[in-house]
Amino acid sequence: MKYRYLGRSGLLVSRLCLGTMTFGNSQWGCDQEVSSGIVRKFVEGGGNFIDTADGYSGGESEKMLGVAMQDYNRDALVIATKCWFPSGNAVTQRGLSRKHIVEAAEASLKRLGTDYIDLYQFHGPDPYTPIEESLRAADDLISAGKIRYLGCSNFYGWQIAKTNGVAALKNYEPLVSAQHLYNLIRRDIEREVLPACEDQGLAMICWSPLAAGMLTGKYRGQAEPEAGSRHGAQAAITVKRYWSEDTNAMIEKLVEVSARLGKAPSQVALSWLFGDARVTAAIIGAKRVEQVAENMDAGDFDLPAEVWQELTDAMPLNMGYPYEWTDINVNATFGKAEAEPRHTVRIP
Repeated sequence: MKYRYLGRSGLLVSRLCLGTMTFGNSQWGCDQEVSSGIVRKFVEGGGNFIDTADGYSGGESEKMLGVAMQDYNRDALVIATKCWFPSGNAVTQRGLSRKHIVEAAEASLKRLGTDYIDLYQFHGPDPYTPIEESLRAADDLISAGKIRYLGCSNFYGWQIAKTNGVAALKNYEPLVSAQHLYNLIRRDIEREVLPACEDQGLAMICWSPLAAGMLTGKYRGQAEPEAGSRHGAQAAITVKRYWSEDTNAMIEKLVEVSARLGKAPSQVALSWLFGDARVTAAIIGAKRVEQVAENMDAGDFDLPAEVWQELTDAMPLNMGYPYEWTDINVNATFGKAEAEPRHTVRIP
């Protein structure tokens, strides 16, 4: 397993992060015995980074992870969880208010059976709560030793920049990571979010790196997902997000490249993410132990540069405006020095 730093922090995490959304999920998940087996396989394979959320299976994911963690040295693991989604029926039990953040963190600590959370993440942006309030609440939890680092998930690029700007102004702990949808099919974050993370020194943690199983090849040749599959169960989300003619072509290319390399499509799809140094980790989920074993290979497998480029070019991303304008004009306007200065800001 290879490790990368979590943004500008000094924390090293395995570049494969174990996702636990399947833990306790009655439709497409697994029970405690299998969940503990998945954690065991991951840790024995060198993984130290595990991600959950209070919204996964109504808190059952955190509880089951807490049980599984008892077999290991807690200080050797990096445990990440999140708050934002409703955690109860009360109108106050949601979002990023001070009240909800503090109460949600305390509840997560109890479910996980631990004294501290390594990475606490805002699961989404709150349009009603000033970010100053959210950051102060998180900063207090850090000062109390209940959380160690702060991250976000599903933020816009401008929200990442604003959040860290406010943190710097108020002397609060800044965001060190962002967790976003990113894979060979959905590369939207390359336009604004990844550049914002690079500028602000945030680690990128990729959720759904295999497009909820699409990039394993299991749905290859299907016109629509079967009712009993994960994509079928979540068709209202997954079909719009992933299913298209371009996707089918991408999967065929992935399968062809994988066969050429003697690797599984999932291993190649995961390894493609690590060809970008801005990516720190990819979250792998599983409902069977065997799935973890297969994906663990990507923990230290790097694609040859030419293969990485081949896959990148197979489904080009339309960067749109203002990228088109800067691509035409920036190089023509600048570039007069013999070498790039160290403070150069890379424009996507």
